[in-house]
Amino acid sequence: MRHSAPRAARWRRALSVIRPCRVAESELAIFQRPIGGNLSSTANDLPAAGTAEEPKASGLERGIDWTGAFWVASGVPPLVLFSIGAVAATVGKPSWVVWMVSIGLGFIQSMTYAEIAGLFPNKAGGTSVYGAIAWVRYSKLVAPVSVWCNWFAWSPVQAIGSGLAAGYILNGLFAPDAAINTWQWTLLDLSGLKSGLSLRINATFVLGTVILLAVKLIQDGGILRSANTTKILGISALIPLILVGVMPILTGDMVRANFFPLVPLAHDAAGNVVDGTWNRAGWTLMAGGMFLAAWSTYGFETAVCYTGEFKDPKTDTFKAIFYSGLLCVLVYTLVPFAFQGFLGLGELVKPAVLDAHGTVVTPAVYSGMLAPDIYSGMGVAQVMARMVHAGRLIGAVLVIMLILSIVLSIMTSMAGSSRTLYQASVDGWLPNYLSKVNQHGAPTNAMLTNLGFNLLLLLMSDYVFVLGASNVGYLMFNFLNLNAGWIHRLDRPRQERPWRAPTWLIVAGAVLSYVNLTFMGMGADVYGTGTLKTGLLFAALIVPVFVYRHYIRDKGVFPTAMLEDLEIGSGEKIVNRAGIWPYVTLLAGALVVYVSHRLAVY
Repeated sequence: MRHSAPRAARWRRALSVIRPCRVAESELAIFQRPIGGNLSSTANDLPAAGTAEEPKASGLERGIDWTGAFWVASGVPPLVLFSIGAVAATVGKPSWVVWMVSIGLGFIQSMTYAEIAGLFPNKAGGTSVYGAIAWVRYSKLVAPVSVWCNWFAWSPVQAIGSGLAAGYILNGLFAPDAAINTWQWTLLDLSGLKSGLSLRINATFVLGTVILLAVKLIQDGGILRSANTTKILGISALIPLILVGVMPILTGDMVRANFFPLVPLAHDAAGNVVDGTWNRAGWTLMAGGMFLAAWSTYGFETAVCYTGEFKDPKTDTFKAIFYSGLLCVLVYTLVPFAFQGFLGLGELVKPAVLDAHGTVVTPAVYSGMLAPDIYSGMGVAQVMARMVHAGRLIGAVLVIMLILSIVLSIMTSMAGSSRTLYQASVDGWLPNYLSKVNQHGAPTNAMLTNLGFNLLLLLMSDYVFVLGASNVGYLMFNFLNLNAGWIHRLDRPRQERPWRAPTWLIVAGAVLSYVNLTFMGMGADVYGTGTLKTGLLFAALIVPVFVYRHYIRDKGVFPTAMLEDLEIGSGEKIVNRAGIWPYVTLLAGALVVYVSHRLAVY
């Protein structure tokens, strides 16, 4: 809470009397209920702020309630279009189970995010910002990793989404072998990371760039305009997803053989599709599916990115993430189930072409969910049009609505990831220029940085690889922030929480953080041998960036506003009740990734 100077002085005098009795408080405080409402007993237990009448802590505008954030976050359900094909082509028949389990795990984890977001009602930027405040007490270098990983995981939605939308448009207007769909100018060969990967300029890049620029212009109008725009897009975009999820069930187009037997995908020596077994190779594919699905299903935590822009953050924060989660449960359960039941796994259409040394020159071509355009996502819209038995005209309208749903996802990503950059700059993690806002309260420099980064990603020829590498960062963020839940419980046992998760959910979130690292260690390289290394390398780039900002520019001192949130201002001593456990947590996480990666069979 922002106090006037006299009032803050009275708090400090009171705390100076109470603190000596509280420093040795038992770590069992994590299991205790808060006592005395706003009671503040230590430097770590200052009450949270949260009403609309309080002054803003940042340059962002408090202009929306939870429904505004809900509609902005409604861009998360269309993320199923990004990876539904890749997950199906990886796992095979169990892919519908992957999606159901993944969204269930995401919903459980969101409860931890909702609690820690309520601790900092004046901050924007999302869960990674709130989690970083927990970790910075134990390591200045670990804390910014949370923010950085969340940003580079969430930001590529813009590149992947604009590429998919451009592909939908080009495939709808021109034949696959038309010159506009086949011309390409290769800039750089990246086959060392993944076979066939390159930086290139083609029609998809050009049209995708136009889409990104259009979304940027909308975002420049501030969160209120964005929320209103996404409400309109959300209603029109969610309609086709619901239709796609329901129509095949009503029309009887679901084939039981497309779901069972529930065994992973495998191929025989000739390349034909066969039922696999639950051996290490099978579990590796399953981990790969869970790894990639998490990028989409866990994404509704973006609803808490707008806490600093809620009119009443105390009540709006939990409602935003809870109802966004319910919407995602519906879409991520119905759509993959119906998609698989209608399309089926597919079969070998054209065998792979090998050279004299047995190296694959041209990969095999399959039908169904294994088709190349389904794996890439470019052909998903046409299949979904067939799923609702639409004629040519209605099918074209449905594809347009699916394009709008992808644009909605791009808007959600641009709004959330730019605010992560903005808040990270305000808090002293990232360069100062990112904290600039325009006259509408939109973080304009952060959005420009996002745009430049995504234009580079849009040049890449394989968007599934981009998704996989970025998801390495996302699951690292996920690990740090799920464990930030119990760290905040220990370090801030009596700080007011607008919504307090049951303790078993905090514990469940911590356990799932290791489960997610297992998915990452075992499953990331299913999408290319360099996927895990690329993600880890990009995550490490935050270290020199943070060192420059914090130690060179800021001389090792956080900005004043950040010190207040850390509760270490005015010479007050930090009380770290978690002891060695955050360090044990990090070591255990690294061990899980190493062991699970060694167990994988590719």
